[in-house]
Amino acid sequence: MQNNMELIPEFQTLVDKAKERNAGKPLRIAIAGADAENILKGAFMAQEEGFAEPILIGSYKKISATLEKLGMTDRKFDLQPISNDTNAVQYAIEMIKAGSADALMRGNTQTRDFLMPVLNKANHLLRPDRLLTHIVMIKIPTYHKMLALSDVTLLVNPSIEDRKQVVRNMVDALHVFGIKNPNIGLLSLIEKPAFHMKDTVEAQTIIIDHEDTPIAPCNLVGPITWDLMIDKEAARLKGYDNPACGDFDGVVVQNLMTGNIIVKVLNTSCGAYNCGILIGANIPIAITGRSETAQEAFLSVASCAAMHASPRHKIYFGEDHIQGGIGLDH
Repeated sequence: MQNNMELIPEFQTLVDKAKERNAGKPLRIAIAGADAENILKGAFMAQEEGFAEPILIGSYKKISATLEKLGMTDRKFDLQPISNDTNAVQYAIEMIKAGSADALMRGNTQTRDFLMPVLNKANHLLRPDRLLTHIVMIKIPTYHKMLALSDVTLLVNPSIEDRKQVVRNMVDALHVFGIKNPNIGLLSLIEKPAFHMKDTVEAQTIIIDHEDTPIAPCNLVGPITWDLMIDKEAARLKGYDNPACGDFDGVVVQNLMTGNIIVKVLNTSCGAYNCGILIGANIPIAITGRSETAQEAFLSVASCAAMHASPRHKIYFGEDHIQGGIGLDH
């Protein structure tokens, strides 16, 4: 299996960073529930590129059958067979705590089952100064650049302070992809605050606060509709005068349902592809969906690898992050 993907510049920059920063010391990525076909393909693609080493955690029978089906039994990997009553995600976290793995990846596990151990304070994965946020980096065929979208997995109805944290985390994620001072929009149904639409008033409040004390180095706009962010001509026709229109880098959604639906519609009906990462933890976490492509899994691993070995790792993972193990005295 050769990696012959043609990537957009932002994704290629990410892969190049992952390869450069992890040369000679590949990221040891623990895949919880590793009997997922495309996730295995993506992880081995990352191995071929030299920046990752897969650790396969789960049922020996299921993982072996999947490897046999894919013709990958001869690949180099660390197989960690566990019993049916052992939590694969918790097992992976224990390996990371012990310094035997560097990053966590979702395999064939339900979203809730994957997130519960991550959110368990006893595992010391959460940063006290950051809100855990799922950032999706997505390429839409009809849009000229990559777009960050959040939050599509964790935050059901984020508060004003939550959305500020999402902005911070989104700026950090975009920085991994080489994008500085991004244009970020606070998505809404309309572009003017209206008292009967709470999210528009909250967006205006966030903008006012940002102008007083910048949340992160970015150009923050809101409330703003999807078409105004993506289509410069739509902005002209509506008389919406903002130079960022048609050139946004990130979208902060109002709630979980909105973000999740947008991503699924773009992926299944518009030919988009993406990678997902969690920002705000002490370790890199890839949260690729079980139905996503091998390319998307590969890019999620690349994101983790680029972040883990970055000179900015204290920003991404906090001062207490220890490469090669997590201290338990946080």
